[in-house]
Amino acid sequence: MPVWAIIVIALAVVVILVALVFVFPRTRERARIKRREHELGQRRERAVTEQRQEAGVRTRRAQEAEQRARIAEQEAQRERAEARIREERAGMHERGLADHELVADHERDEFAGTSADPERQGPIGKEEPIREEGPIGEEEPIREEGPIREEGERPSADEEGRSAGQRPST
Repeated sequence: MPVWAIIVIALAVVVILVALVFVFPRTRERARIKRREHELGQRRERAVTEQRQEAGVRTRRAQEAEQRARIAEQEAQRERAEARIREERAGMHERGLADHELVADHERDEFAGTSADPERQGPIGKEEPIREEGPIGEEEPIREEGPIREEGERPSADEEGRSAGQRPST
């Protein structure tokens, strides 16, 4: 075998060794990176799936909470309406317009002639003015509006001014 053939074979071996030393690690590194990218892609897909599932669960919870809130708001409106009705009834009782509701049917005779007597009301449903009876059973004139006082108690200066038709001083 000639020397030049041995040199060519040696050079080929050196080139192959250099290629193995430099190229294979790069190829291995590329293969490793490719495997890692594939694994990262799978993890990404799992994370996306988990996040979307969690988002779906939370969306359903939010919708349920919104529905409960709408129901609670409607219940609150109903309670406010009930409170307004009760306040109106209290006002009617306060003005004596609902006294008939305070007396049971079997008690009507006992409360005859009072503001609880439905037959005593005027044509529009308003009560007739209350007349006080005198000591002998005679009717006295209709009582003026104003606070009821104990005997001997004097009205305040503002009330005296109002009863005389004057404006109270401020």
